[in-house]
Amino acid sequence: MIRNVFRRKSLLASPYLIWSVGFTVIPLIVIFQYAFTDAEGHLTLENVTAIADPIHLKAFIFSLEIALVCTLLCILLAYPLVMALKHLKLSKGSFMLFVLLLPMWMNFILRLLAWQMLLSSNGIINFALGKLGLAPMKIANTSIAIMIGVIYEYLPYMILPIYNAIIEIPTDVIEAARDLGAGPWTVFRKVIVPLSMPGLKSGITMVFVPSMTSFVIANILGGGKLQLIGNIIEQEFNYSSNWHLGSGLSVALMAFVLLSMAFTIRDEEQQTLPAASGAEGTPGN
Repeated sequence: MIRNVFRRKSLLASPYLIWSVGFTVIPLIVIFQYAFTDAEGHLTLENVTAIADPIHLKAFIFSLEIALVCTLLCILLAYPLVMALKHLKLSKGSFMLFVLLLPMWMNFILRLLAWQMLLSSNGIINFALGKLGLAPMKIANTSIAIMIGVIYEYLPYMILPIYNAIIEIPTDVIEAARDLGAGPWTVFRKVIVPLSMPGLKSGITMVFVPSMTSFVIANILGGGKLQLIGNIIEQEFNYSSNWHLGSGLSVALMAFVLLSMAFTIRDEEQQTLPAASGAEGTPGN
């Protein structure tokens, strides 16, 4: 009887397994095959180690800088907003969260084109600055424009997991910390942040990885003048038709992302309420 129930539940998962094998496992196998072979089909590591070439390494470091800065800024923007939402005691289905997620329903390219018009030399921002008697700013086709696009695109993916983690924090824990003399900053640093760490880690993963590998944002807001590693890989596939080198760079980037994400993984036992025990007896302001 139990075996029959287990088999029926396994059958329910079969569509997902078929999808995963067809659209994830098989493409990865193909990518790895191209990455570790040359045009003649011989095994080689040159495609993977090409990430150390000066041009590729420069694009990789630039991509890493963009990803790190944007992830950090998303964290700094997400926590105040989430704390404000928690203070207002809004539910998950509140209108404010609906407004926050509404831009995500629009087409990705349309949103980037809108930012392109806003940041252009003759865009709305410089037009407003001119009306105020201020000098126009050169934002379009710069790294700042790329970071604005990345933050705008991926900020909701940082806000939502942090919000879901913070609203689960019992109010009694926060009140206990305050009763013990902890001020607002101490409560945030010793209670809120440790207990929201699972959501923070999820947000970092959901922001850092796509911002590291993105190339469409750089193409549109960077004007094709600034090369991220994603742009290099895209060019190898679509323009140079060098699938071996493109696959090798993809594998190298994938390995780096997996290694970096491994440092953010900890046992769930370290993410429970005792993590906030440092707030006890820690008066502050």
